[in-house]
Amino acid sequence: MELASKYNPAEVEDKWYQYWLDNGFFHSTPDEREPYTIVIPPPNVTGVLHMGHMLNNTIQDVLVRRARMEGKNACWVPGTDHASIATEAKVVARLAEQGIKKSDLTREEFLKHAWDWTHEHGGIILEQLKKLGASCDWDRTAFTMDEIRSESVIKVFCDLYEKGLIYRGVRMVNWDPKALTAISDEEVDHKEVHGKLYYLRYRIEGEDGYAVVATTRPETIMGDTAMCIHPDNPKTAHLKGKKVIVPLINRAIPVIEDDYVDMEFGTGCLKVTPAHDVNDYVLGEKHNLPSIDIFNDNGTLNEHGEMYAGMDRFDVRKKIVLDLEEAGLMEKMEDYTNKVGYSERTNVPIEPKLSMQWFLKMEELAKPALENVENDTIKFHPEKYKNTYRHWMENIKDWNISRQLWWGHRIPAYYLPEGGFVVGETKEIAYEKALKMVDYPLTMDDLRQDEDALDTWFSSWLWPISVFDGINNPDNEDIKYYYPTSDLVTGPDIIFFWVARMIMSGYEYRNEECFKNVYFTGIVRDKIGRKMSKSLGNSPDPIELMEQYGADGVRMGMLLTAPAGNDLLYEDSLCEQGRNFNNKIWNAFRLVKGWDVADVEQSEAAKIAIKWFDIQLSKTLLEVDDLFKKYRLSEALMAVYKLFWDEFSSWYLEMIKPAYQQPIDRETYNATLGFFDSLLKILHPFMPFITEELWQALETRKDGESIMVELMPKAKPVDEKLIAGFEKVKEIIAGVRTVRLQKNIPNKEELKLQIIGAHNSGFDAVITKLCNLESIENTTEKSADAVAFMVGTTEYAVPMGSLLNAEEEIEKMEDEIVYLEGFLQSVMKKLNNERFVQNAKPEIVENERKKQADAESKIASLKESIKGMRG
Repeated sequence: MELASKYNPAEVEDKWYQYWLDNGFFHSTPDEREPYTIVIPPPNVTGVLHMGHMLNNTIQDVLVRRARMEGKNACWVPGTDHASIATEAKVVARLAEQGIKKSDLTREEFLKHAWDWTHEHGGIILEQLKKLGASCDWDRTAFTMDEIRSESVIKVFCDLYEKGLIYRGVRMVNWDPKALTAISDEEVDHKEVHGKLYYLRYRIEGEDGYAVVATTRPETIMGDTAMCIHPDNPKTAHLKGKKVIVPLINRAIPVIEDDYVDMEFGTGCLKVTPAHDVNDYVLGEKHNLPSIDIFNDNGTLNEHGEMYAGMDRFDVRKKIVLDLEEAGLMEKMEDYTNKVGYSERTNVPIEPKLSMQWFLKMEELAKPALENVENDTIKFHPEKYKNTYRHWMENIKDWNISRQLWWGHRIPAYYLPEGGFVVGETKEIAYEKALKMVDYPLTMDDLRQDEDALDTWFSSWLWPISVFDGINNPDNEDIKYYYPTSDLVTGPDIIFFWVARMIMSGYEYRNEECFKNVYFTGIVRDKIGRKMSKSLGNSPDPIELMEQYGADGVRMGMLLTAPAGNDLLYEDSLCEQGRNFNNKIWNAFRLVKGWDVADVEQSEAAKIAIKWFDIQLSKTLLEVDDLFKKYRLSEALMAVYKLFWDEFSSWYLEMIKPAYQQPIDRETYNATLGFFDSLLKILHPFMPFITEELWQALETRKDGESIMVELMPKAKPVDEKLIAGFEKVKEIIAGVRTVRLQKNIPNKEELKLQIIGAHNSGFDAVITKLCNLESIENTTEKSADAVAFMVGTTEYAVPMGSLLNAEEEIEKMEDEIVYLEGFLQSVMKKLNNERFVQNAKPEIVENERKKQADAESKIASLKESIKGMRG
């Protein structure tokens, strides 16, 4: 293969992705190998790729490709989520553009529009993942509302209902007035809001005085059914047993006593609105208070809102404040900051509301799920998330699983004409059950199915099981082979919505863990730490990034700064670094393939280089293995990056490079291609496209061969002594190069090297080649005109002879002595200070002593050099 002079990702990526697909390399079926399974966190079916997806799916692909190259049967299951709230909102918005209201349509008509939208926009994100190089088994693509997954969800609902774990009841829920549905506690974001605290006057019935109540929500006074005081508060004792009049609407309500009231807050009087506040609801239940719901589902006030009926809740707040002031019923207003719950989906303030909903009891389900994370059957990476998980699981509340939406899995409960309901997987099954329950004539048409849909998470909590059809067919070959899955890669923001619930469903339906490890990615932020969002305009388009830097460049950019669980501060320079690395690999490959090969003798330097790099490669392989076991992927990539950039390109290739217009010997050339083969394999999981392109060009390949199904190279025993010896050699070479640089001696000028002290001559051929030396000699005394440097305790000296202007050199050395003596003085000041020596950490004191010894050694060496030059 003829390689282009510059790497062009556009010419390479689609070609190899298609080749992988054509050869079925991503597809997995059960066999005798060890399985390695990952299920994708299903993105919204109508979503498009964002930077969070890029990070998450790059990590998954790295893990899957590596497992494949370790000889495992790797299976990465892709799929999408029907995303009830988000999708329904988009469909409603599109209908509104056409002048159609959801309320004008039947459920069936609306669902047809929703399916049209899904077919039109669905799957775009999966096509975009292919651009990234994602090696998913596309034949297994699942959708949370496809036939198998839908059947699974309904089956599980019926099963949990039969077990007594699902119940229906009126409870205080978080109501989203924009999405027009209840949402779970986990879908509420609590944000600090700068608002007002309003002090309202409630006239005491039959008296002239007032009781004053502080509230942030004056618009809810029409729902007040009591005022509450603390029984032991002397400030409010005069109100005991009395009634007060609700401002503006002049309705009398009782004063009740409860130690729930915080005596220090506000005035010590609390308005009780059981229908619109969670704590008030509890008080209402305890004191048997009536409950007045003043809101319509869309956040406007209903007929109980009296003169404000039909107005939006926030417009009422503005108006009622003016009305209260005008009536002399507003004592005062203060600036006040409090936490307000916002719907995570629609970003509007939620409304606590009493509503008939379906709930799943969580207490029993949570026990094995907590225990098996605590005992590390399921390991969290990083481990810090165990604390977050534990706290939530120990304080778990029942899960509100019903949503007042049409797009989603419809609840399989059927109401009977004379009261009561039955639950069944199909209407036919429900009808059979109903006939056994009633003693009056009943047709199937008499059954009315519940209008609500299930929470989207109620389908995705089954994902690791349902993608293998393990709910409907619990003993099928796939679920027995691929489950439990190996790793889950996800964000910590859905630890409760998804991770915890999957773990619960795993123990409930398979009696074992659903995955062995959870890798929590950080959140992708911009370089100043803000979360990426469309509204801030700080989120780059991943497809455009891949067009600019290549998929491998972007993958590498995302991974270089993505330690597990820590946020990633993204900037384009990361992808630029990735692209530069691609170019480095490409150019190194072209350099090697451009050499002429001949049957000439192998040089001593090349022999040493091959022996050293072989060990260096094994050392990195072991390090990378260890880092992967600890899920430290960023560091693993950095180790491979350094191996290629520093050890291979900067050192190895320089050591073996033939002289200008000279051939390379065959043995060294073949060894170098062998190293390139290993390097490409180690790099492949991180950078699949460029590695496939170069591996194919390394030698003649047959159709159907690919680097992605090759085995990862194995590490050999590591000779640490040789590695350490070579690190010294690097210091010697760097020292000679520094002398050249400081003294402006051209590289083509041969130098001599004198050694005073212990030295391993086994690497001399390399030092001679890389420093362009005419000789290396051991001596007890260096030349008078030599420039010296230390490596450890050994002194190395380069005689200057006619290469230098003596006076200029002496002047430079004297200046350096002055600087070093000043530096030494500052070090000695610390070391002569008894308090410093006694109180500082031993390693800090040791470091200062090392500075002292280094400075004294350099000063002595410089003085000796000056003395020698002056004769």
